[in-house]
Amino acid sequence: MQKTASSSTLGPDGLNIAQSFFKPIQGSSPPPPISRNTKISVIGVGNVGMAIAQTILTQGLVDEISLVDVNADKLRGEMLDLQHAAAFLPRTKISASVDYSSTVGSDLVIVTAGARQISGESRLNLLQRNLSLFKKMIPPLAQASPESILLVVSNPVDVLTYVAWKLSGFPSNRVIGSGTNLDSSRFRFLIADHLDLNAQDVQAYIVGEHGDSSVALWSSISVGGVPILSFLERQQIAYEKHMLEKIHKEVVQGAYEVIKLKGYTSWAIGYSVASLARSILRDQRSIHPVSVLAKGFHGIHGGDAFLSLPAQLGRSGVLGVTNVHLTEDEAKQLRESAKTILDLQSQLEI
Repeated sequence: MQKTASSSTLGPDGLNIAQSFFKPIQGSSPPPPISRNTKISVIGVGNVGMAIAQTILTQGLVDEISLVDVNADKLRGEMLDLQHAAAFLPRTKISASVDYSSTVGSDLVIVTAGARQISGESRLNLLQRNLSLFKKMIPPLAQASPESILLVVSNPVDVLTYVAWKLSGFPSNRVIGSGTNLDSSRFRFLIADHLDLNAQDVQAYIVGEHGDSSVALWSSISVGGVPILSFLERQQIAYEKHMLEKIHKEVVQGAYEVIKLKGYTSWAIGYSVASLARSILRDQRSIHPVSVLAKGFHGIHGGDAFLSLPAQLGRSGVLGVTNVHLTEDEAKQLRESAKTILDLQSQLEI
């Protein structure tokens, strides 16, 4: 269905708001042709991979889902377990293989496989081990589905998204990291909890690295369309910066607490990634804070850093990044976050 003029323009002079509101990332490509059946491949059937697969299945997002893992017995067991629930799920073909060729024709490839950090192991050493794994994994996945979108969930997600982009040869808009989509959900939950309301009515973003150098965009938080900080100032309601920092720290520590209590995270990341899959495959054009090529945004230069920014997602992947206003302090923190990522990338042999 064609858009009417009013759907993308405002005012008598036909000002195109869509083009002004979103800025494309560097090296984008046009959307791929739409296939009749929709296929997702999930690489890695650990706790995170299976939570993602299960959530996608229950939401009826795809016609076919392919599971891939090196552990053949666990892989077959997980496949059978899901297949046995067929009577309770939307009709979906579920397959599993240790061979990457089984992913051929995928619209979306979700990568959750990765080496686990050993106690006392440096972050750089973990990265080097994951780089070796990605060198074996990404090229055959890209070859099997050259028109697909790669969605990286493995940690450290920002650097590994960069690695996947370099190894796949895909345009930048078709390589995305799950980034701070879940961090932002935790952020919205904590704010909603403080205000005793529904988290869906809170608009708030965590950007930058998915990690300790992430940045909370306090200046743009709104509830029901009301900017929070400016409202507090107008009402002369005092608030202290350390209270804001405490909430952000709770966001950063959230995953560590879950891992300490139950051993791993799964359900929240499952829902988070399923929301990204829905936006992409159904061309929802929703905005999510995900890891994208951030070069050229907010003064980020000096290298190809992937970090989280509020991005519009659709059938061709990243459609654009919102021109969100940052304070000088937020922009400075974001550039420092980018430097953290670039410093790590510079030590990788890729």
